[in-house]
This record gives sequence, C-alpha cells and structure tokens, in this order.
Amino acid sequence: MGSPAVFVQLSVLLLSWFTVFGDVITTLPAIPPHHSVHYSHPVASPTHPPAYPPTHGQHHRHPHPHPPTASPVHPPAHSPFHPPSPHHHHGHPPVHPPMYPPKKPFPRSFVAVQGVVYCKSCNYSGVDTLNGAKPVLGATVKLQCNNRKFPLVVKETTDKNGYFFITAPKTITTFGAHKCKVSLVSSPSVACSKPSDLHGGLSGALMKPAKPFMSQKLPFLLYNVGPFAFEPTCPR
Repeated sequence: MGSPAVFVQLSVLLLSWFTVFGDVITTLPAIPPHHSVHYSHPVASPTHPPAYPPTHGQHHRHPHPHPPTASPVHPPAHSPFHPPSPHHHHGHPPVHPPMYPPKKPFPRSFVAVQGVVYCKSCNYSGVDTLNGAKPVLGATVKLQCNNRKFPLVVKETTDKNGYFFITAPKTITTFGAHKCKVSLVSSPSVACSKPSDLHGGLSGALMKPAKPFMSQKLPFLLYNVGPFAFEPTCPR
C-alpha cells in the first residue's frame, strides 16, 4: 500500500523537474540572438573598422620608426660639407693685400705747386673753416726750400679766383721737394690781411704730390697745398 504512494510522489517530483527543466530549456533559446549578434559583429567589425580606426593606429606607430632613420642620415650629410667651405673663403683675403704695393715712386722731375687763398667770413673769424669765405685777388704766397745752405724762396700772387701756381727753379727736383714749404706772405686788402694757420698757411704747408705733367717737353710733378685763408678785420 505504501509503495504506490511513494511511486506517485516520485512521479510528481519527476514531472516537476521536467517542467522546471523545460522552462530552463525554453529560456535558453534566447542565446541564439546573442550568437547572431556575435556573428554580425565579426562580419561588420573587420569590414568597416579596419578602414578607418586601424589606419590611424598604424599611422601613429609608423612615424616613430621613421624619425630615427631620417635624423641620423641628414646631420652627418650636411655638417661635414659646410666646415670646409669657410676655410676656403679665409684663404682668399691674403691674396688681395699684396696688391696695394704697386705704388711706383715718381721719376725724378721738376717741381710746381698750386693752391687757393681766401678771406674768411666775419661770422667765422678765428674758426678753421671756409664757410662764407671769398677768394683774394693779389695775395702773395711764397715757396721756400731749405735744402741748401741758403734757403731758396720763390713768390707768386693770386688771380681773381685766389688761385696761384708756382714753378720752382730747375735746381729743385722731386728728390728734394720734401724740404720745401708754402706759406702766406701778404694780402692787398687791409680789411683781410692777417694770415691764418688754416692748412699751414702761416707756419708753412708741406706739399702733397698730385700728378705728373709735361711743360716745354720737361717732366714736372704738380703738388697741392692749402687752401689758405686770411683773417678779416670785423666790426665789434
């Protein structure tokens, strides 16, 4: 009598297990959508993402290997070539300086000297300038050479432009011209008669060689002095 009741209980228990298991099985088919998504994911992701995201990732990684290869190649290529070029430029200057000595001394010639004499302006009296100065007509200038026991003196007067030209005696040549000086002697104007020492007009000016020339088939060397000036007598 007891065994049939036990059998019934076992049958009910088994049915409940099958019912629960069946419910579980019915709930399990919800997984297939997951599989379908899983299938769509590998199909979609390898197709589209590799076109854009992976390219950026790969491009960001490639620039890093390139700089190390490019940077060591360029510096050694340029740096060895530039240092030698400056040395070539420094080698040229020594070639040019020796070019200036070709100053040939003037051959032995006779001597002539020229210059101009002015009367300074009252606005600049006592100042070493010729601003506002005017040429003096008839001013006396002398050439004095002290290359002998007795000094040799030659005088000349200026023209309306204040210009004078003195030819030294034939006993004076360029070999002894360094011992000659030119200075002011007198002015015809009482209002402008005090010699100034502008350019050595009072103490005596050394002659500066200018250019050679021929006169009566004789070689001369022309010298320059001045310009000279007289100080004016100005009203106070």
